[in-house]
Amino acid sequence: MQKLLFALSLGFGVVIMMAQHSTAQTRNCATRGKVVESLNDQYGETRRSIGLGQNNGVVELYTSDNTGTWTILVTLPNGMSCLMAAGDAFEFTDNTVQRGAPT
Repeated sequence: MQKLLFALSLGFGVVIMMAQHSTAQTRNCATRGKVVESLNDQYGETRRSIGLGQNNGVVELYTSDNTGTWTILVTLPNGMSCLMAAGDAFEFTDNTVQRGAPT
């Protein structure tokens, strides 16, 4: 009986996680213009770097000098842009490797 209850609760947990994951994916993607406008309006972020990623996706880094926030945005060839990562405490470095620092 305990094994059955455990299996049922595990199954419900998986269903809930899948529903949250699919909702999160749709909330984190939109047309590039809308995403860029939102990053600028809500967080004051502007593009600081750009590169080409897998499957010809354009990878951009947006940051704000005022708030220290940062966002990594990937735009696919179909024009859909998705937020891949975001955070706080962004700062530029001079790319100088110090002795004893991890490389």
